[in-house]
Amino acid sequence: MAFMNWLFKNRKDRVVDSSIREESKDPVQPCSGNLSKNVDYLLEEFKHTDDLKIRVLKNGKAALLYFDSLTDQEKVQENIFAPLEMGRIDDISEIPNSKVTENLEQVIITLLRGHAVYLEEGRKRAYQFNVTSAFNRTVEEPANEKIIRGSHDGFVENLLININLVRKRIEHRDLKVKYYKLGKKTNTNIALIYMEGITDPVVLQKIETRLKDISADMIHSPGYVEEFIEDSTLSPFPQMLNTERPDRVTANIMEGRVAILAEGSPTCLIAPSTFFMFYQSPDDYNMRWYTGTFVRLIRLMSFLIAVGFPAFYIAIVSFHFEVIPDELIIPVKSSINEIAYPPIMEAFVMVVIIELIREAGIRLPQPIGQTIGIVGGLVIGDAVVRAGLVSNLMVIVVALTAIASFVVPSNELSTTLRLLTFPLIILAATLGFLGIVFGLLFIIIHLVKLESFGVPYFAPVAPLRLADLKDTFVRIPLYQMKKRPKDAHPMQPVAMDSSREWKKREQKKQPDNQSNQQS
Repeated sequence: MAFMNWLFKNRKDRVVDSSIREESKDPVQPCSGNLSKNVDYLLEEFKHTDDLKIRVLKNGKAALLYFDSLTDQEKVQENIFAPLEMGRIDDISEIPNSKVTENLEQVIITLLRGHAVYLEEGRKRAYQFNVTSAFNRTVEEPANEKIIRGSHDGFVENLLININLVRKRIEHRDLKVKYYKLGKKTNTNIALIYMEGITDPVVLQKIETRLKDISADMIHSPGYVEEFIEDSTLSPFPQMLNTERPDRVTANIMEGRVAILAEGSPTCLIAPSTFFMFYQSPDDYNMRWYTGTFVRLIRLMSFLIAVGFPAFYIAIVSFHFEVIPDELIIPVKSSINEIAYPPIMEAFVMVVIIELIREAGIRLPQPIGQTIGIVGGLVIGDAVVRAGLVSNLMVIVVALTAIASFVVPSNELSTTLRLLTFPLIILAATLGFLGIVFGLLFIIIHLVKLESFGVPYFAPVAPLRLADLKDTFVRIPLYQMKKRPKDAHPMQPVAMDSSREWKKREQKKQPDNQSNQQS
């Protein structure tokens, strides 16, 4: 009996018409037995909007209300009017899957979700029917996170479909989903997904507390949520990993992290995150481990190229000519002497041109965007060199820098790297190599001090954890990753038991077989 009381006590605040939880603070407006009074209240609350349709039934003694912009007219006809007209039922309450409420405020929420509501004279209750129209995009691979091997599906704008993609990959009872509503006007559905028993309750509590503290009229996407709950909004580095790949989300959930999904957006936020997570790709685990290690080292090397290569070139040609080999001094000097202004101006001109070409390629339609890339890369690049505005070496340096920034699997971190190029260019043009050293030290100190929901952002390098380096700079074989990363604070550190035991058994059998053959 005590168990039943506990069960019903935990379930009493759930809403019967949807899987999305409602806050208990919603106002209550009881239904009246007067039909016109109920309809007038709803019309007044919706400001007499034109897309709220009212169909009068039973000679004015009943009414069906719905938004024609949110409902499917065929579902209205098949699920509500057809049973009534064909005489299969005598009362509206006999229609299957109907929900009942006595709160007009709940009716307002239901209508905004695309449901139809039936009200009748003399009844102090409303009947709700799910006739929502669905316009779902096909599940396909995200355009900005392509991989060679592995899953080729991605999240869409439907929250329930996205949760379905995660549950299909983690078929376990410990996978838990919590719903929240954010935005006073938009009432956007937000879902937290995590593994009960693996995710650290302290980290989870921090995320939930920050979500509940959001007080804004509009929350439309995870990008809005990110700025409200991240630790440092002044940092250029993203403190939450965003992805559209279900396999990437699943892997992080199994490490003890929390995924945040929002209705109307295919982007998922993963917290807590570290710097090295942005350089990991699902392809690393779908290829041979030494190939994955090589590719990851290339990506990490691209960080230094993207941030420091233009600054390094400016420091050399402005202060440290002695670094250049003797065979290259004359070509470099002749190329620079033809330019009328200092190298820092060259770098700024070329970097701005690259950013303009990139933005134009993104905003324009795809066929035209490709044309802009060709025109910008060949025609403009060649023209500025011939006109004597930029040297050949500067074009090469900026082009390599742009390519290195695009190697990062995360578009958000790629933008951060391009942003950090500007202050390092200024420091290099002012102090030479010393300015670059100061700039890189400042970046490293900032990364070491930065945190993501209490987790060190530069882990496992700072603080140093040698055991977690197995999936940072290198990617060791999967069967040797027996423990989860400590930066996620998992409650169950061990991820797998002994593996490849068959190898040991075969090695034991070989001496026995050899001895049998000799005998």
